[in-house]
Amino acid sequence: MPEPLKYIYSKSLFESFTETFSTVVPDFNKKGFISDIYNEEWDNLELKERMRHSTLTLHNYLSKNYKKDVESILKCIELLRNKEKVTDYDTLAYMFFPDYIEQYGLDDYDTSMNAMELITPFTSCEFAIRPFIITYEAKAIKQLLKWSKHKNLHVRRLASEGSRPRLPWAMALPFLKKDPSTILPILENLKDDASEYVRRSVANNLNDIAKDHPKIVVSIAKKWFGKTKETDKLVKHASRTLLKQGHPELMELFGFGSVKNIKIEDFKILTPKVKIGDSLEFKFQLKNTAKKPSKIRLEYAIHYQKANGSLSPKVFKISEKIYEGNSITNVHRKQSFKIITTRKFHSGLHKVSIIINGKTFNTLDFNLIE
Repeated sequence: MPEPLKYIYSKSLFESFTETFSTVVPDFNKKGFISDIYNEEWDNLELKERMRHSTLTLHNYLSKNYKKDVESILKCIELLRNKEKVTDYDTLAYMFFPDYIEQYGLDDYDTSMNAMELITPFTSCEFAIRPFIITYEAKAIKQLLKWSKHKNLHVRRLASEGSRPRLPWAMALPFLKKDPSTILPILENLKDDASEYVRRSVANNLNDIAKDHPKIVVSIAKKWFGKTKETDKLVKHASRTLLKQGHPELMELFGFGSVKNIKIEDFKILTPKVKIGDSLEFKFQLKNTAKKPSKIRLEYAIHYQKANGSLSPKVFKISEKIYEGNSITNVHRKQSFKIITTRKFHSGLHKVSIIINGKTFNTLDFNLIE
């Protein structure tokens, strides 16, 4: 099992940081900083708590002159870039740099936006920029539009990822959830970006928009689809939520046809009682009774029981392919109920459904037990 991500905040990382920062700020109190980092609460702090604690501790050892302190951070980043053993995990740990901008720079827009433009190629500012977008709205969106044509791919990605209306683990952007029209030109600029990393962010942004404004995303998908294979991949990924919902226009756009000749037979749950920590196991046969092949998006939904006793479905993809005419396909699947941090399981009645091209066919019950 991999180590929890919070351990990226290691002794070696802080030693490297304090050594480098002392080169920039000779009177920086290295021993005091490290002593305060490892306070009595440190072992109990999770990833984002460790990040914030690092931010607050750093602030206590800086000059309290924001412009001057940002300049020191930027110089430190330049030195860290030149170190031979700065890994991706290290740069992730340095997310307390953008967090510092978020915490202390909201009243100095120009200094902060300039800093994020320079910091994000080192460690992403996608979370830090969001309070600035909320506070400065039109001004910030204008800056993001400019960044969407930036020479650095990380800055271009920030234009898209930072403006996602529903970025996971970040504050939402309510005005963009209500009306995303101001960020659509940003996505238009980036849809053919040379970097897949950037294009995937565009897809994620559109998928966010689809949750509140499906018609906008359907319109964009129809406009963009069929131009290049890279843009087609972007559009497909952007449409994933709407495809799970079986949106008819998108089903047609991606070539998924009628299901009137598709049958599900011999659907059985092999583990009618599933202990938390084990797996649900089920099987079925998919029959294409038509003479012609049919393109099918095959999925299943687990209807998880919530704390209040109601059921909440989550859709999982099985396959997306051509099923030959007059064919029978045996499908066998397992779904883990291993305890994870992102989902709490509640014992009791659950359901599993088979979904074909967005339409629910068969549903069976099973029980989750402790």
